[in-house]
Amino acid sequence: MEDSIINLLEQLRVEKPLIHNITNLVVMNNTANALLAIGASPVMVHSPLEVREVVDIAQALVINIGTLSEDTAEAMLVATEHANTIGRPWVLDPVGAGISAFRNDLLSNLLDLKPTVIRGNASEIMTLYNFNQPNTKGVDSTTASKDALRFGQLLQEQTGSIICISGEVDYILSQQYRVEVFNGNPLMTQVTGLGCSATALIGAFLGVTDQYFEAAVAGVSILSLAGELAAQTAAGPGTLQLNLYDELYQLNAERLKSKLKIKRYAH
Repeated sequence: MEDSIINLLEQLRVEKPLIHNITNLVVMNNTANALLAIGASPVMVHSPLEVREVVDIAQALVINIGTLSEDTAEAMLVATEHANTIGRPWVLDPVGAGISAFRNDLLSNLLDLKPTVIRGNASEIMTLYNFNQPNTKGVDSTTASKDALRFGQLLQEQTGSIICISGEVDYILSQQYRVEVFNGNPLMTQVTGLGCSATALIGAFLGVTDQYFEAAVAGVSILSLAGELAAQTAAGPGTLQLNLYDELYQLNAERLKSKLKIKRYAH
């Protein structure tokens, strides 16, 4: 897996894919900077009147439902339908799944459109599988990632999407494989939007390969590793966030080979 991630990172930095983000207002700047630091090119277009044209020129689409409005919900459905029509991969971040009927209705419609990848915390993944049993506290998880594994696998079977569950251990699930990522640092939970940044990085790697499981593993593991390395010299959450961009920018084959902690299993 390490060699695959290294190759994808090198490919991304050569191709500099354009990644279309319809994302939430809290993290828009953070995710744009993370994409730039890793070597991709972000665009944040939210109007339903122009998202089709931007999907046409982008290499992948990121949908993050953190701060919804009627217009952004419409834009998400228009963009994902068009992405499916023209064969663009897209990743869904179901922020706050379960906190309102409006949000759940949108998520139900987005799931029907078969995301290429779904990335969320444990509570969000569990809620996506069963909207009648919300497990969230706002946008935070109330469940450990390992406790959502069964629900993640069921959601994978239900949707056909690659499922990423973020937590103390990150899990990436396909029909054939499960990958566990042991990088990261507890201080990362004190910085808003790092999960959203992982989603954006998944989008970046989706933009350079048709090996979508490997792209999901690369996005999750690179963000977790960058956070772990950033925490080593951070005085707190503020400097961790700043250090994170530098770590993403400086990541290379040697650091990935020596620092990544990943296990892969066949089902």
